[in-house]
This record gives sequence, structure tokens and C-alpha cells, in this order.
Amino acid sequence: MFRIKRIDSYLFAHFIQLFFATFFICLFIVVMQFLWLHVDDLVGKGLPIDVLLEFFFYAALSSVPLALPLAILLASIMTFGNIGESLELLAMKSAGISLFRIMRSLIFFIALVSVGAFFFSNNVIPFAQKRMWTLMFSIRQKSPELEIPVGEFYSGIKGMNIYVRERDKKTGALKNIMIYDFTNGFDNASVTTADSAFIKLTADKMNLQLTMYRGEAFENLKRQEAAGLSGNVPYRRETFAKKEILLDFDANFSRMDESLMEDQHISKNIVKLTQDVDSSNLLRDSLRTQFSEEMTTKKYFGRVYDERPSDELAERSDVPLRLDADSLFLTLPQPVMVRTMNQAVSRAQMVLNDVQYNRAVIGEVDDYFTRHNIEWHRKFTLSFACLIFFFIGAPLGAIVRKGGLGISVVVSVVFFIIYYIIDTTGQKMAREGLWYVWQGMWLSSAVLLPIGIFLTYKAATDSALFDLDSYKLFWERVKLLFRRGR
Repeated sequence: MFRIKRIDSYLFAHFIQLFFATFFICLFIVVMQFLWLHVDDLVGKGLPIDVLLEFFFYAALSSVPLALPLAILLASIMTFGNIGESLELLAMKSAGISLFRIMRSLIFFIALVSVGAFFFSNNVIPFAQKRMWTLMFSIRQKSPELEIPVGEFYSGIKGMNIYVRERDKKTGALKNIMIYDFTNGFDNASVTTADSAFIKLTADKMNLQLTMYRGEAFENLKRQEAAGLSGNVPYRRETFAKKEILLDFDANFSRMDESLMEDQHISKNIVKLTQDVDSSNLLRDSLRTQFSEEMTTKKYFGRVYDERPSDELAERSDVPLRLDADSLFLTLPQPVMVRTMNQAVSRAQMVLNDVQYNRAVIGEVDDYFTRHNIEWHRKFTLSFACLIFFFIGAPLGAIVRKGGLGISVVVSVVFFIIYYIIDTTGQKMAREGLWYVWQGMWLSSAVLLPIGIFLTYKAATDSALFDLDSYKLFWERVKLLFRRGR
């Protein structure tokens, strides 16, 4: 019967503090790395603070699958490294307590975390991913914040380039402004210059109100000239003391409809993914069967070519003998020969177009199937990675017996980089169709699981992991057995 003893509560209290601390640190690092990749989409948009906070929140939820295994690995190494460095682990083992008994409370806790990680990945991650990418696409469509630089052309307004030579810091007036308007095309561009100007958003944030003082406007009349006007007046010049114009500039933030993300693989739970994987697999198989039958029975490949007809067929008058195509072709007149060649090339091109079209149709369905199947396996790989990283970190900390952030961080980062590289490689192989999806998604687990078993065995049996003499002795024994076998 399982009863909580002092050793269980002691280790759990020591581990849980490190776990929460490392989890939030790892989550912060992963979120910052994600935001750094998308900083160009966020900067200069003038987004409301509530939109930014909402985006950061959903980005943090979406980053949990990366931060959780790393936090478990780091916390387990630090926990058993600390008790090993303070000789508490040695005292426990001297009292006859095995390593698995010491780890019992943490194994139970990590098992609960793994189960919770599955439900989190199945229920929370799809919702967070859908909201986050909806916000991301909405942010990308928002117009950049109006901030006209000095001494360079500003193209943030569609169809226009604005050049400002200087700005009055007290009044905000733009000095020596020049505007190139290309809304009617490059050949019909208009140029406006002014000594000073003020620019501001309208109340509805749908337009820019530009007020200019003491300037001139030049317009190319090439379009009117083509309509029948005389070519003696190619430009129109306008001089003004004050001029106000409205420019289209939607500065409001509008959200996309979340229903556009409903059919994406990142927005579905395990039930919907299973249904879509099965239906897309059936559709893919039916399309392949249909297209192959059409090519083999109705297209070019459906014709029968026998080198020599059988005696039974040769005696039948309704079955023509096979003719030599080359000899028959050479007997044709040259115009007929050219026409025949053109017809053959045209038919071959038609067959090639059909094959390319069929390949594109099947490729689209195959890509849909692959992405959904990858997401289906991802729901389980996160939970399994939590268990693997614990059984790597705990025995490794017991073997190294060094606490603190020094060696623990180094070892954790090395193992996590190995895991990330293998996992990314497996996903890429599966996405490109080079491997089966289950092979690519479980590759990282298949590589790290033997490492975890090996480290756990070494820590449980108090074997010398970093003793080179023991490995040399093992290698000599292997060579001796190999020689005896020969």
C-alpha cells in the first residue's frame, strides 16, 4: 500500500520548487525566442496594449510543449544533484533505500504531469493556437503606425512616397515636404511640394488629413492627351497657399474571423484529427485508384502491344497483325510525317498534363493527411517526452552529484538540443513523405529512451559512468569473445 513518508514529501518539496522556477524561466526564454522570430510583424503597428497582452498570453500557452520537458529535465538534474552533493543520497542508499524507492514520489508526480500534458495538448493547445494565429494574421494586415521619417522616403501609405526634409519638434510641422502620388500609375504620377504641412488621423481612423501651406502641384496629363487633348500642354501646374487632402489610411485594428482557422490541423483535438486523418486517407487512396485506372484503361497506357500475335490470334481475320511502326512511319510522305509527329507530341503533352494535374490533386490531399497525422502523433509525443526527460535527468543528477545551475544547465541544454534536432529532423522527413509519419514523430523518443534506460540502470547499480578504465575493460572482453568466436 502506498503511503506518503517523510522521504517522499522531502524530495517532492525540493523538486516542486525547482520545477516551477525552471518552468517559468524556460517558458519565458521560449516565448522570447518566438517573439523574436515575429518581431517585424509586431513593431511599428501601434497595437493596443490589450491586443499585445492577449497575443503574449496565447504565445505562452502555445510554447508549453517546448518548455515543459526542458523544465522537467533541468529540475530533476538539479534536485538529485543537490542531494547527491550534500551526501543525502549516499546516506539514503546506505540505509538500504534503492534509487527507485527514492524516486517513487517524483515518478508518480511526473506520471500525473504527463497525463495532464496530454489533456493540455489536446484541449488547450488547439484553442490557443487558433487564437494566436488569428491575431497574428490580423496584426500582419494592420497598417503600420504613421511615423514619417526625416531625410528618407516613406512608403507606408499605399500608392504614395513622401519625403520630408526636416520636422519642427515643437509644433510637429513637416518642413519642405514632397509627395509622389502613383495611384494612377507611374506614367500618370503627380508631384506635390509644400513649404510646411501637418498630418493627422481623422476621428474614425480611416483617413489621413494632410494640410499643406505654400506649395505647388504638378500632374502628368498623358492620360488626357491620349483621350484627344492637345500635346502642347502635357502637365498641369497648381499653386496654392493652403491645400487639404484626404488619404486612405485605415489605422484601426480589425480581427479576422476565427472560423477561417477551424479546418487547420493546429486547431483540432484528437477526435477531429482522427476523423480527418481517416477521411483524407480514404480520399487519397480512392483518388490514386481512380487516376491509375484512367491512365491504364482510357489513356495512352491502355493500348495493347504484343510483339508477336499467337497462332490462334493470327488465324482470326478480325485481329490485325502487329505492324512495324518505324517502317510504316518512314513510308509516309514528309508532310504527313511532320503532322504525325506533331500529333504524337501533342498527345504526349496531354498525357503529361493529366499526370501533373493528378499529381497536384493527390499531393494536396496527401499534404492535408500528413499535417493532420503529424499533429495527431504530437499529442502523445509531448507526454512521453516528459517521462523520458525525467528518467534522463534524475539518474544523471544522481551520478554527477553536482547541484546548482552550472553543470545542470549545460547538461540540460545539450540534451534538449539533441532532442530538438532529432525531433525537427523526424518531422521534416515525415512532412516530405520520406518516412512514415509515426517513424518521424517518434524518432526522438526512440533515440532518447535507450539513453534514459541506460542512465537509470547505471545510477541504480552505482556503476561508474565516467570511469574510462571500466569501458576499456569492457571493450577488451568484447574483443576476447570475438576472437574466441572466430
